Order: sequence, then structure tokens, then C-alpha cells
Amino acid sequence: MPTVTEGLPRTISLTLANDRYTVLVGPGLLAHTADLIASHSDIRGRSAAVVTDSTVGPLYARTVMDSLEAEGIRPLLITVPAGEASKSMDRVTEVCREMLRAGLDRQSFLIALGGGVVGDLAGFAAAIFQRGIPCVQIPTTIVSQVDSSVGGKTGVNTPEGKNLLGAFHQPRLVLADVDTLGTLPEREFNEGFAEIIKHAAIRDESLLDLVEAKATIRENLVELVTRNIAIKAAIVEEDERETSGTRALLNFGHTIGHGIEAAGGYGRFLHGEAISLGLVAAIRLSITTSGLDPHAGTRIIAALERYGLPTTLANDVSDESVLTAMGRDKKFDAGKIRFVLLKAMGDAFVSDTIRQEALADALAGLRS
Repeated sequence: MPTVTEGLPRTISLTLANDRYTVLVGPGLLAHTADLIASHSDIRGRSAAVVTDSTVGPLYARTVMDSLEAEGIRPLLITVPAGEASKSMDRVTEVCREMLRAGLDRQSFLIALGGGVVGDLAGFAAAIFQRGIPCVQIPTTIVSQVDSSVGGKTGVNTPEGKNLLGAFHQPRLVLADVDTLGTLPEREFNEGFAEIIKHAAIRDESLLDLVEAKATIRENLVELVTRNIAIKAAIVEEDERETSGTRALLNFGHTIGHGIEAAGGYGRFLHGEAISLGLVAAIRLSITTSGLDPHAGTRIIAALERYGLPTTLANDVSDESVLTAMGRDKKFDAGKIRFVLLKAMGDAFVSDTIRQEALADALAGLRS
């Protein structure tokens, strides 16, 4: 189990087969980026790339760059366009080539400063640049702080599907500065609760008590982020590369959710919005096929609605387009789809008995 320390910043320590790293959660971390890298990682490089996007960069890049420069580290700022479209091989190639032109080498490191798109894109660039350089994740959204920055999954999308090209590349350090969440627009703030509610459903029902207290949620962001990272970290420690099936539990709601996200064209739905729809479909399948108490399902769906997340799917996103995208998903194994269901709150399992007809019925259920 990961070790979690009290005080500020909160510290979550992950121990994996070949890696060990720390996640720090608290306010005001960005201004101390260089000091925290020096004290909580083995990175000793004197040059770095700071990869960010056109939304986050103007807000926070200068703070990170100033911290690095004050410690004699030469930072190269690389800014990509904000949005899911930047998760592409073309953009990864551009990032790597810019690093090469600037003279970065195997002794350099990379900082991913942004949300899930930047974390996945920059993490993948770090994984392949000169066969791999250290990466520091500085997530700036709810989704990236509670989920995507921890666990080492990096990658990009293709027209055929989401995250189909990628690599496992664990960060050397994660800095979750909760102050960055204060500048998120309401829609982007709320989308992160799909991943939080997912964690509550698969591992910790009591987390819903905190989520349901929406009026005070911004006062409890350190606690919220820390609890979610501890859940994610524990699962990653059990099954780092998704070989035993435990880590697959994190895909609850993602099978149909990723299909909806792809069918919408990577722009219509925010990631958390698509996952919210996937959660609703998975909950209904759990009720009909694995005995989930309908009252538990109702509570989960109500929590999603509390944060303005969608629970019905518009008719102009066709079942065919969603099912086609799902057919290219990595969760298919020998023609069978590995689908995560709930027996009860906190009791998730992977089923390979769900067939296309049941998925089509679950999609149909999202129309009403």
C-alpha cells in the first residue's frame, strides 16, 4: 500500500517493481518546483523542457521557469495548442524535434505542466526521447491530479481510437498544486468528478460523502485529491502494467466512455463528460447482470448530476459510431471485451461475458 503522510504538502509514496516515486499534494508548490525536484527525486539534470499548452502556459509556466532558473537549470518552454487534438504522433514528433534543436540530451529531463492531454503527450515524449528521459508531472486539472498523472500510462490518440499509441513511463515526481484548480472554468472543474466518483464506486464508497458536500468541496481539495491519488496509487502498486486484472478496474465506465469520446470527435465531449456517460451505462449493466443494488446505482448517478455531468446521450451520436470506436479499444482481448462491472459499491470486477448486444442495449438506455 502507498504511504500517505499528513501535513502540507501531503506526501504519497509509491513503490513499484522497478520504480519508487513521490506525489506531493498541497497549495503553492509551483513556486518551489526546483527545490521539490531536488529533495524528492533523483533527477540531477541541468537542462529541462517544460511542456505546456496555450491555456496553462500563460498562467503558470513563468512561475515554474523562474524556479528552475533560480537553481541554475536551463529550461526550454514548449507550448502546444490546448485541446485533445494535440494528443497526436505529429505533436509528439514536434516536441521531440524542438528539444533536439535546443540541444537537450539524455541528461535532460522533462516537465509536463498541464492537464491530462499535456501529461499524456509530454510523458510519451519523455518515454521515447533518446530512449527515455526522466519526467516530472505537474497536473493542473482535477482529472490529471486525481488520475492521469499517476501510474505511468502515457500516449496519444489516432483517428482509430483513444490512447492506442503509448508507453508505460513512470514519473520521477508528481506535484499536485491545488491552487491551479482555482483557475479552472466550472465545466473543466466539474468534469474531474467523473474520475473521483469512479474511484468511490470501485474502491471507497465513503468518498461519496465528501463528493456530495458540493458546497464545501473547494475547501477540501487537498483531502479530496490526496484520497483519490491514494486509491489510484494502491491499484497501480498491485498491478502496474495491467497484467493481473486489478488495474483494469480503473477502466470502470471507460469502455463505453472512450467510445463516446471518439465518436464525438475529440472535442464535443470533455473526457470526464464522456466517462460520466460510460459510468451510467456500466452501472445499468451492473444492475442487470451482476446484482448491483439499484439504490447504489441511483446514488452514483445523482452524484454525477450534482456536478452537471451528462447522464443521457444525444441521438445524433449514433450507436454504430460508438460501437465501431469501441471495437478498436485495447480492452478487447481475443474478440471478447473486458468490461468492468460492480457487484456492490467498492466491489468491482472484470467480466468477459458482456456481448455486443448488451453493450448496444446499454447505449440505448442512455437515450432516455
